[in-house]
Amino acid sequence: MGWQGKDPSTDFRGAGFISLENLLFFAKTFSASFQSLLRKEAGKRAVWEYPFAVAGVNITFMIMQMLDLDATKPRTFNGAVFLQMLSENEWAFDLLYCVSFMIMDKLWLEKNATYMEFNDILKSTRCQLEKEFLMDDVLRIEDMPSYSLLT
Repeated sequence: MGWQGKDPSTDFRGAGFISLENLLFFAKTFSASFQSLLRKEAGKRAVWEYPFAVAGVNITFMIMQMLDLDATKPRTFNGAVFLQMLSENEWAFDLLYCVSFMIMDKLWLEKNATYMEFNDILKSTRCQLEKEFLMDDVLRIEDMPSYSLLT
């Protein structure tokens, strides 16, 4: 699955076990998309691919930073928008995670990226998410244009 060592629990330091919950939600809710990413079925893949599970942990951490989730109240526009989404759907964070993973893989393939470009792709993923959060007609995760990447 793409863990860094023999003990997967050490890979959760950055984002905690919420990243494991995100992976499980993705696998259960969008199993076709999850399996496609896990098996790296789509597109021309690089010889040095991103490690799937560790990428998922990094995505969780990136979302937590983007939404400024360590704040007691939203300090950013993205945080305020997300709080509204979360008030209407308790699964908003998990859904955003799934969308983010799909965006990241799409950008990975478009750039024909290698392992060494993972951080650049993650930054581009965040930029795409931020753009979609700014759209007037995005009131739910399901309204994001990139939500259509999920199957």
